Amino acid sequence: MNPEGRVAFTRAIIHLLDSWGVNAADQVSLLALPAGTRPGAIRQFRQSTPFPEGAGVMERIEHLIGIADALRTSYPHNAHMGSIWMNKVNHRFDNRTPLVAMLEDGLGGIIAVRTHLDCAYDWNISGSSSQPK
Repeated sequence: MNPEGRVAFTRAIIHLLDSWGVNAADQVSLLALPAGTRPGAIRQFRQSTPFPEGAGVMERIEHLIGIADALRTSYPHNAHMGSIWMNKVNHRFDNRTPLVAMLEDGLGGIIAVRTHLDCAYDWNISGSSSQPK
């Protein structure tokens, strides 16, 4: 991806997290940005700085995009329902909101939210997609 594309991609992810009501400090945590990244860095990401390249950050972003896609599929007629769902207590996440589950449980929480929303992803990682020999 060229530098301009990386900046646009970064802005889109920050916009997604903003739409879910994730504050700057929690964005740093949710994305597992490098140690020492301050919440103020989110302002730079909104403007012209791309995310640092790293497998951990990109893995989390991939799952966050999967969650956003699943929410759009679940609520195709109301774009705001994704934010509402992310911030509503859910028994599946020990009576926490999906957002809190992701923040408290890290990558495992992010994957748990994605598998709850995206049955195709859940089916794929469960090994159900493999054919018997």
